[in-house]
Amino acid sequence: MADADDVRRLALALPHVVEIDSDGFDFRVENKGFVWSYPERLPGKPRVIRTDVAVVYVGDEGEKQALLLGEPGLFFTTAGYDGLPLVMVRLAEASVERLAELITDAWRMRAPAELQESPQDG
Repeated sequence: MADADDVRRLALALPHVVEIDSDGFDFRVENKGFVWSYPERLPGKPRVIRTDVAVVYVGDEGEKQALLLGEPGLFFTTAGYDGLPLVMVRLAEASVERLAELITDAWRMRAPAELQESPQDG
C-alpha cells in the first residue's frame, strides 16, 4: 500500500525533479508535470485535492486504455481527462514497487533525453 509520502520520495529521487507548491503534491521535470495529486471536481462543489489519488502521465491513449482495462482496481479516469494521456492511481491499492515503476516511466516520458542517464543509478 502506497501513500503520498511514497509519491514524494520516489519522485524527488529522480534527476532534475522539482516539487511545485500545492495543497497536495505536484512534481515536474523541465517544467513538465509527470505526477500530481488529483484535483477532484464534483458538480456544484469546490475542488478538493485528493492526496490518496495520484494523476500519472502515461504517454498515449493506448497505454492509458491498457492500464484502465488491465487493472481497474488500481487505475481510473474521469471525463475531465478524456483524450489526455493521464490515469489516476488509487494509492491505497498500489504497491510501492508498482508506484515506483509508474513514476519512473512517467518521468522518462517527460524528461528530455539528455537528463535520462539512468535515474535509478544515481
